[in-house]
Amino acid sequence: MKKITLLAALLVGGLVSANAQKVETPKLAEKVGTTPIKKGSWMVGATVGNIGYNFEAESFSFEIKPTAAYFISDGLAVGAEIGGGLKTVKSGKDIWSYVIMPYGRYYFPEGASETGRFFGQGGIGIKGESQDGNTENSFAFDIKGGYSHFVSRSVALELTAGYSYSKANFTGGEKFSGLGIGLGFQIFLGK
Repeated sequence: MKKITLLAALLVGGLVSANAQKVETPKLAEKVGTTPIKKGSWMVGATVGNIGYNFEAESFSFEIKPTAAYFISDGLAVGAEIGGGLKTVKSGKDIWSYVIMPYGRYYFPEGASETGRFFGQGGIGIKGESQDGNTENSFAFDIKGGYSHFVSRSVALELTAGYSYSKANFTGGEKFSGLGIGLGFQIFLGK
């Protein structure tokens, strides 16, 4: 009888304990306001799928660009991106590329919500390309805009669209100029 009473007590206790636990569903957004983009904070991340089209040589490119930036004032960050990629050319061999580009990014207060912000970014740097052992380096710049959607207090997913230009080009044109879109993430550290 003691065993049955003990078993019944454990069963009732287990059921009560199971009902008392709250299961939390994963969050798709976090209300952060301006907390992550305050002066003195850091931002690190990457554009993991920067896909572009070159108007001059009819080629597609794919790049991965890790980034790091520091907020010098609320909403304004300066930093650098260093990345590499692959360009497939319609009339030739594939081209490997790299980029080193300091940039500035500004988060606009207009159109902001508690879970996301629009931003503009511009950068000037060096871009290089390598094909069959030959390397060419040149001046490069890009300008883009995008939206950061905060999935937690310190992580945001980003979608960007913009224009890029450089003179390093093995694809038959004199320069690279084209439009690109990117998907990435940023981790906000600090205050």
